[in-house]
Amino acid sequence: MRPDMPADHTTEAERLLRTAAQYPEDHEPLLLRAAAHLELAGDRDRATGLYDTLLAASPDHPQLVKALQAANLWEYGHEAEARAIIDGLRTAAPLDPGPWEIVAETLESHDELEAAHDTFTTALNTLLTPGEEVPYPVHNLLIGRHRVRRLLALDHDDWDGLADRVNPASVTLDELHDPKRLWSLGSDNPAELQAEITRLRAELGSYRSALSRPFPVAMLHWPAPELAELLTAYPTLTTEYPSHETHLSHLESSLRDLAATGTPNLGIVTATVPSYEAFAASEQSSPSNTDLLPQYATTLAARGRATPWPPARNAPCWCGSTNPYRACHGASAPA
Repeated sequence: MRPDMPADHTTEAERLLRTAAQYPEDHEPLLLRAAAHLELAGDRDRATGLYDTLLAASPDHPQLVKALQAANLWEYGHEAEARAIIDGLRTAAPLDPGPWEIVAETLESHDELEAAHDTFTTALNTLLTPGEEVPYPVHNLLIGRHRVRRLLALDHDDWDGLADRVNPASVTLDELHDPKRLWSLGSDNPAELQAEITRLRAELGSYRSALSRPFPVAMLHWPAPELAELLTAYPTLTTEYPSHETHLSHLESSLRDLAATGTPNLGIVTATVPSYEAFAASEQSSPSNTDLLPQYATTLAARGRATPWPPARNAPCWCGSTNPYRACHGASAPA
């Protein structure tokens, strides 16, 4: 069978649904991936059913699910319902970049360019403080806003300049987002066609780079009750985790060190003792084996359990406190 046919996506969706039944603790990311494959297979009504199932189960990321639901509904004729969901999301002003990106790109794909531009801009004003480091998940918002502004023939502003700095491609955003590119595709001029091939290769390289990192470089976070249970059951791990405060401090500093070396797409996964013990058993090893800890983190991240780091400065801190990140572990982050 030729790859990427609708039947392939249906098969993959069914596999993911079986996996979700086997690992109910991971059902949300698995069902989201299954819904995406159903959309690609053209089975949008069934994808809507999965989104409804997730929303009824109080998901961890309800605004992300709603954004995906709206994008899917609009694609198969339910524009009014999609617009209502989008309006609600924009009013809610989520602190996660994901819903903003999906809503803005949905509006853009349906030629609602002014609304898409407003959504991208509102997202950046909500998530970023001028002068601070741009979290990896926010890069696409900057680049998407730049693309829409080029389509609207608007002059560059400060956010566009920041988009240029985070652009991973070897070709400038002004070239990649040039509306005249569509005309060059029908040109008989070899120089114009070669320039377009160069731009397309740059875009493809960026997409391949993103796909080569399907989940973040993730660090393991133990909430205080889970860490206490872990150390009671496996006291030799005290050398790895002298105290909960030390664990949290080390986690934040390690992520900052990775960011300083240019490592993108960083994340945090939350550990539980039962899950870790099950992982150790699957590896035929003891939970006391410290070599398992990074492997466990990677496995959780691969199953969609990672939360991007750093959070937006006004978003709740990753540690689970009710304080904003800027007032908690992000308090000493460089501006």
